[in-house]
Amino acid sequence: MTKRLRFTRFIQGAAIAAVGALALAGCSGQGGAQAPGGEFTGEYDGPEVTLQYWNGFTGGDGPFMEQMVEQFMAEHDNIKVESTTQDWADFYQKLPAAVTAGEGPDVGVMHLDQLATMAARNVIVPVDDLAEELDLSADDFSEEVWDAGVYNDARYGIPLDVHSLAMYYNTEHFAAAGITEPPTDAASFEDALAKLKAAGFATPFWMPALWPGHLMELSLIWQNGGEPYAEDGAEATFDSPEGVEALTWMRSMVDEGYSPADVAIDAQYVAFKNGETSITWDGIWQINDLTESGLPFAAAPVPTIGAEPAVWANSHNFFLPRQTQADANTVNAAKVFIAWMSENSGEWAQAGMIPARESVRESVLEGTVQQPIAEQIDNMRFLPPVPGLGPVQAETLEVAVADAVLGKASPEEALTREADRASQLMEENLEKFGE
Repeated sequence: MTKRLRFTRFIQGAAIAAVGALALAGCSGQGGAQAPGGEFTGEYDGPEVTLQYWNGFTGGDGPFMEQMVEQFMAEHDNIKVESTTQDWADFYQKLPAAVTAGEGPDVGVMHLDQLATMAARNVIVPVDDLAEELDLSADDFSEEVWDAGVYNDARYGIPLDVHSLAMYYNTEHFAAAGITEPPTDAASFEDALAKLKAAGFATPFWMPALWPGHLMELSLIWQNGGEPYAEDGAEATFDSPEGVEALTWMRSMVDEGYSPADVAIDAQYVAFKNGETSITWDGIWQINDLTESGLPFAAAPVPTIGAEPAVWANSHNFFLPRQTQADANTVNAAKVFIAWMSENSGEWAQAGMIPARESVRESVLEGTVQQPIAEQIDNMRFLPPVPGLGPVQAETLEVAVADAVLGKASPEEALTREADRASQLMEENLEKFGE
């Protein structure tokens, strides 16, 4: 199974299973107690310890993470790290139950959009002291990614990277169509599509009904000045005029003949990789796969189809799980591990990701494929820290996008119907998660 499909299945299915498993952890820790371990000084000079480290880097990014772990251990002879790597779907399902049973890891990394749910269920604990000791703040990160790691006034994650949608384009196709620069807005994007079509590339931009269609919709909602959800988790707002305008544009790619009418999941990426289409929007985690394929391509920020630049993004964040019997040495060694990973996150750029810290980005991204994407980091947008939001989105917004792109319903009909359902589910979540 490709990384593309693994990640797709995680987004669409695993989050639902995870919320069910989270009930095992209970709600008693809302707000969370500070991680034990005494005062964190940034160093560990205690006895030898072994850290159990959980992550979901099962794809092409996995070897790069293992290299970083090996390097960390080479520099810390009193800290051994044993990595458990599993598909993200399994990770989010197993973590709550393992923590409740006292069999969880000592440290781990998860997606930013999972932090609030795990915090609400007392699976993870705050790391404010770690951020303070390392003098980390929004000054060295984008404000959006830094603020998104806070839930109920406590910080639960230390960002390792950001990864967003990007626009990939076939450089040979562009040259054949006489396009010298990647499009940056609606006018230049549609001009490029018209030129590509005239040059013989019949369907230059395949519009997916499924993944990552909803991420495109989110990006366009933000570009139009809207918000998909209320910050307090009380309701879905993706059926706003901004949302309808976004989804109408997406469907127009089919109506105007730039895309086939029924693009199956992952088909748009496979078609691009095989040289069958000219442009695709997908995550920057595809960079290494495209590079290895030999395809002549380049990457650029997603064009500003709306009024202001914005694009969906996510982030891998390090966390500390709740421990039933916490050992001070282990906890402080885990904090040293997180601190080192953050400070050395330039190594992670080789996996195609963008280091979250500006001080690191400046030194490692020159000349890389992701450099032009990283330059737009302040325009990256993240879902609000609302517990249980992932499953709600999978059951509603993704359905609306699919129905509208496939022509089963108008954008307004699809979004209105599913926003009503989403708001009801979000109200139930407020009770479930004790908001």
